[in-house]
Amino acid sequence: MPNLPLRQRPVDIFFVVIFVAFAVTSVISDLLPTVSVEFSPTSGNPLVQGNYWYAHDADPLFMNPPVWMRLVTGLSAFVYGPFYLVLAYALLRGRNWIQLPAVIYATMISVLTGVIVFGVEFFGEPQYQTHNPVKFLAFNLPYVVIPLILLARMRKPDPFTRKF
Repeated sequence: MPNLPLRQRPVDIFFVVIFVAFAVTSVISDLLPTVSVEFSPTSGNPLVQGNYWYAHDADPLFMNPPVWMRLVTGLSAFVYGPFYLVLAYALLRGRNWIQLPAVIYATMISVLTGVIVFGVEFFGEPQYQTHNPVKFLAFNLPYVVIPLILLARMRKPDPFTRKF
């Protein structure tokens, strides 16, 4: 069965927009703690100021990351970020070879972010627990929910031969 054209796969258009945005945010936000940039409201760098605005009350784990969290943000900046662009390309072009990498990615990110990071932010050591769960979830929940929807999208062989 031939792949459907992109215009008949609106959910893939949605995914392309989201994953390009994820690629940008991976570089903008996750690169900074990975390379040990300290967040400050008075920094002359607007990216540092933006990360401070987000993290100071919502994400103390991101604000003062231990080494293991810097590995997580590094994975996001240097692995997931480029993968989002490959994923967006494959979704745009209807490339079925993306199915297995998409399933691996969706599973990894859901476990890593959904279980480990959320677990620490809500149930971990007091210094890493969020003080603003609404803000924390508004920024981070899409990184768990969207991959789970992608996982459902990629559930059967030849995903681009059907709308969802």
